[in-house]
Amino acid sequence: MPLKRTILGPTGLEVTELCFGALPMGPLQKNLPLAEGTTLIAHALRAGIGFVDTAQAYRTYAPIREAIRASGIRPVIATKSAARTYEEMEAAVEEALRELAVDRIDIFHLHAARVGPEVFNERAGALRCLLDYRARGVIGAVGISTHDVRTVMAAAERPEIEVVFPLYNREGRGILGGTVAEMACAIRRSYEAGKGVYLMKVLAGGILLDSFAESIAFVRDTVPFHAIALGMVAPGEVDYNVAFFAGEPPAGPPPSIAGGGKRVLVTASLCQGCGTCIAGCPNAAISMVEGKASIDPHLCLRCGYCVPLCPQFAIRVV
Repeated sequence: MPLKRTILGPTGLEVTELCFGALPMGPLQKNLPLAEGTTLIAHALRAGIGFVDTAQAYRTYAPIREAIRASGIRPVIATKSAARTYEEMEAAVEEALRELAVDRIDIFHLHAARVGPEVFNERAGALRCLLDYRARGVIGAVGISTHDVRTVMAAAERPEIEVVFPLYNREGRGILGGTVAEMACAIRRSYEAGKGVYLMKVLAGGILLDSFAESIAFVRDTVPFHAIALGMVAPGEVDYNVAFFAGEPPAGPPPSIAGGGKRVLVTASLCQGCGTCIAGCPNAAISMVEGKASIDPHLCLRCGYCVPLCPQFAIRVV
């Protein structure tokens, strides 16, 4: 059976329910070589996945570009930037166009993982830039990517925001500004307001892999949405996810379970206790313990956002 396809809210973009999340394959986590990453994404496109989510910070534009060339398949592409000013966002848009070798970005988000609804004022220049590029036809739709309940609710009331990309999972891992139930309410409000809605971290960065089917069932049963972004780093993961979302669940667990879960570790001998990583963690999982960064495994989403922030290269995703 083919993957379910739907129109993403008001955008007119047809997306598959399963979205390829490009974060884990990039330098912040698995750091796949270009050739391997290209092969992986091309495999996903040929398998029927028609929606790819990336970001300026993920540094995965090159394998997406090369996979499109190799497969001849152009998926819907969403990207995002944490740029604050008009000029910074303009540079981010131009970078995406150049590095992806496309003349249009289908969805461009304000990347605001841990920022509250004040983001719309604090990054007014960046938002204005995205709206200008949308008016020119260079961007298809403008959205926001967030972990924050209040921001999802605020986005529902803003007509210029067409797509909302919130964090949601059954344990509430990573949800900011509210509870699981409150995030569900905010997601429903955005969907009912006509927004395109797709979900991130439904497996809590891999923490819920051992309850894969139950975790997917939870989000399907509790909120309306158009797509779910799942990170994938191996062809076996692609095949398992495609089969599952096509209604043909494979026997046995997802491949990543057998191979062990990823972890974010601090090399204490290298850490100088500068605290730079603390500000960059979207889930407040890092604190200082005896002058060294310490990561709480119960809060860590394994996103790897902290990795490039460390000036001593003391943090690794393994």
